Amino acid sequence: MPDLWELLSILAKFLLYFGVLGSVGLVLARLVFRRETEAAHRRIRGQASALALLALVAAGSGFLLRGAAMTGDASGMTDPEMLGLLWRNPPGARLLLLGSGLLLVLAGLRIAGPGLWIAGAGGLLALWSFALIGHVPDAGPLWLQALLVLHLAAAAFWIGILSPLHRLAALPEKLSAAAGLGRRFGRIAAVTVPVLIAAGIVMAWRLLGDLAAMTTTGYGLTLLAKIAGVTILLGAAALNKLRFVPAMRRGDPAAAVRLRRSIAVEWLAVCAILLVTATLTTLQHPPG
Repeated sequence: MPDLWELLSILAKFLLYFGVLGSVGLVLARLVFRRETEAAHRRIRGQASALALLALVAAGSGFLLRGAAMTGDASGMTDPEMLGLLWRNPPGARLLLLGSGLLLVLAGLRIAGPGLWIAGAGGLLALWSFALIGHVPDAGPLWLQALLVLHLAAAAFWIGILSPLHRLAALPEKLSAAAGLGRRFGRIAAVTVPVLIAAGIVMAWRLLGDLAAMTTTGYGLTLLAKIAGVTILLGAAALNKLRFVPAMRRGDPAAAVRLRRSIAVEWLAVCAILLVTATLTTLQHPPG
């Protein structure tokens, strides 16, 4: 049974994942779909900024909670010696890189012209920070860490399109624009989703080492729960691509309503996946 500090750490990680992937994903969506999302620039900028700020708060909280976990009580959150020890080790390096990346995201969103590219570079720094500490960095070489960043970038891109597409589908006068955005994303996702899945499979294989560990270890069983969430996400995305978006292109407004419902399911699946991931990286350890 997890203790209080572990539960708080899971919550902080969930908010961190949600904030980082959400903010970076919105920036990527703006970079890739500039024309389609131009009218929603201010809305997207506000959402991305709020998510980046959430991630900064969650990152700082998570760092302090590491101190509490090491001492077993709240004193570790303010103990200079304990926090100094953390700062001089990978948790400190990760916090520095993550914070720098998120600050670049926030700054870039406020700068005209090259600002989006600055925000995008900051987003990549933030994603790379996840390769500095955790199960994947502990388990393998540099190429595996790069694979993790690629996996996270593909996930962020998917998450980032959900809000703009959901918003467009809510406006009857934007039915054609929503269909166009959905169709173009579907074409790109035909490449990014297999990359996302393949990277996940390779990392799981490296961490588990044996297929039997999927059903005989706590780590493997938790990973199966994550796979279940991904399966739901893929199912909803398939409906969008094969049924709802084509119907919207034919001018069917009811399809836009169904698309919005499907995106809501995707959001629930995303939240479930992130929560399971936060639990996995806090309470479970790869076999061996």
